[in-house]
Amino acid sequence: MAKKPTKTPTGKNTSGRGQRDLKVKVKTARGRKLSSTLWLQRQLNDPYVKRAKEEGYRGRAAFKILETDDKYRFLVPGARVVDLGCAPGGWCQVAVPRVNALGEKPGKAKGFVLGIDLQVVDQIPGAELHVLDFMEDGADDKVKEWLGGKADVVMSDMAAASSGHKQTDHLRIIALCEAAAHLAFDVLEEGGTFVAKVLQGGAEGTLQAELKRRFEKVSNFKPGASRADSSEKFVVATGFRG
Repeated sequence: MAKKPTKTPTGKNTSGRGQRDLKVKVKTARGRKLSSTLWLQRQLNDPYVKRAKEEGYRGRAAFKILETDDKYRFLVPGARVVDLGCAPGGWCQVAVPRVNALGEKPGKAKGFVLGIDLQVVDQIPGAELHVLDFMEDGADDKVKEWLGGKADVVMSDMAAASSGHKQTDHLRIIALCEAAAHLAFDVLEEGGTFVAKVLQGGAEGTLQAELKRRFEKVSNFKPGASRADSSEKFVVATGFRG
């Protein structure tokens, strides 16, 4: 009689079978570009996409801010957070429990999460979401009005629509990041934190220099959730000088 394979306390098979990750291959369909097929195949085989579905996050990007906050600890109970370009809402989902926006942590200060985007975003319990072009005149005043004061954290995972030209895309995202930084300069409390996605490529030097002038410490971090073949990284500026 064959002996049954043993199981670990977590219930995983330890017989040696099924230990390899089996990749899903996607056939190219008529009318679908090869690039689209490769993107779909990558999505289906991405462990962070799977985890996001299992854990109820709106996208794999949630794990980028989770890892970044685990390292730098800026989403603390009581913090007032502004998430620029918040769609689809994964970063807000992470921020709500960490800053105690729902008041579910007894004895801890209650925070506030404000999400802003050009498009309507489905509501998230514990977050206040608004449609706003943060680059329009008076946007900083609206942000402070919604917050009831200044922010402790301004964060951005924004990226411009891809042109397919690496240098052009780099310049576009740096321009977005610079605009986000200038809003942060207007709405942050002293000691506050600015977190934003940038692409490595050389043009971010001016932005880094300005952040170093305005903040006590500026770090660059590539979380594990960022794909290895991506040039994205996150700039984390802490200790806003005002």
